[in-house]
Amino acid sequence: MDLTHFNEQGRARMVDVSDKDVTARVAVARTSVAMAPETLSRIKAGTIGKGDVLSVAQVAGIMAAKKTSDIIPMCHPLPLTGVNLAFADNGVDELYIEGTVKTTGKTGVEMEALTAVSAAALTVYDMCKALQKDMVIGATYLVSKSGGKNGDYIHAK
Repeated sequence: MDLTHFNEQGRARMVDVSDKDVTARVAVARTSVAMAPETLSRIKAGTIGKGDVLSVAQVAGIMAAKKTSDIIPMCHPLPLTGVNLAFADNGVDELYIEGTVKTTGKTGVEMEALTAVSAAALTVYDMCKALQKDMVIGATYLVSKSGGKNGDYIHAK
């Protein structure tokens, strides 16, 4: 398989999607933040002191998805039709973040979904770092994607 982000001289390029079909595209990504039980408890209780951590992280994730092409050099700017983040936890010491991004276009939204959950996790860290500096942002990965010529993908986990 050829790497499409390199030109014939081996230099970076933005892939030309001019001839691709417009299709509905959806991508889902996940990440996690491991923390002390006290930190998770305070996030859930809303007692961090900087505000509602999950609400701020939700907005940060949405904003990041919309700005992905500004921070990932070869990403195309896309008109997103939907961005949603959902939060869950294991009841003890780990917060899970899942992001779903949608568009109708010529290229997929995998990077936007990954950027959304990454920014949300970083926001959780930022809002809680005064309480705990040793939080760990876990594996960030693409769960699934649909649409486009390469078809559907589901992470085998």
